Amino acid sequence: MTMITPSSELTLTKGTSPAGLNEFALGGKVQCMQVWPPEGLKKFETLSYLPPLDREGLANEISYLMRMGWVPCLEFEVGEAYIHREYHNLPGYYDGRYWTMWKLPMYGCTDPAQVLKEVDECSKLYPHAHIRILGFDNKRQVQCISFIAYKPPS
Repeated sequence: MTMITPSSELTLTKGTSPAGLNEFALGGKVQCMQVWPPEGLKKFETLSYLPPLDREGLANEISYLMRMGWVPCLEFEVGEAYIHREYHNLPGYYDGRYWTMWKLPMYGCTDPAQVLKEVDECSKLYPHAHIRILGFDNKRQVQCISFIAYKPPS
């Protein structure tokens, strides 16, 4: 039987858990980023736990998805924009996962300002809708990234 030993950078310290059980914990410093408070906030996608993105943050995320070779696409939802089950307990089409597409995917788009212009246009036409930006990989035929670009005033 072969024993696995920790690397020289990590030190093992033996401690006791609150329940009184002996456990091993990795020593060292841990830095954590505080997230946006989850109480009372609806979850729309992965970045929902962080503060809302400003205009520059949106442009950076759009630049990232373009650098990855993904196609930007906008979707909007009027009403309940979070996952909810209204008619049954099983997942289905009308549970908030599928939003309405705004125009066609932006094939060939190379400038984040073009995408932000479309977000502005959509928010003017539908001021009470949530708008999200998707990054679509047209080679693998999958959605790779999704984040909220506009939330209506409450």
